Amino acid sequence: QVQLVESGGGLVQPGGSLRLSCAASGSIYNIYAMRWYRQAQGKQREFVAAVISDGTTNYEDPVKGRFTISRANAKNTVYLQMNSLKPEDTAVYYCNARVRHSLTSSYNEYWGQGTQVTVSS
Repeated sequence: QVQLVESGGGLVQPGGSLRLSCAASGSIYNIYAMRWYRQAQGKQREFVAAVISDGTTNYEDPVKGRFTISRANAKNTVYLQMNSLKPEDTAVYYCNARVRHSLTSSYNEYWGQGTQVTVSS
């Protein structure tokens, strides 16, 4: 099993910044991809950003140029630096990881418990 623990959420004013962290622990041989999703109240969960093991990143259009995803492979940790935050960024942010438990096993998906980000004046 793998546990993902997010941290760094909170209340911030429009235009402010927050940095989310997600640390993976447990039975990990390799993490191919780590992603952030978010779910606003009354809406479906949506993709925010991803980083794969070679460092390649991609972002949903609304956050491009404002959010930066990065990864510390040695720590099995992913970060999301969020700048120029807007009220519409308010949501619960979830970490996701695609993990392999051994050289011969298939990949499994894991989710964190979520961290609340509120952007409001």
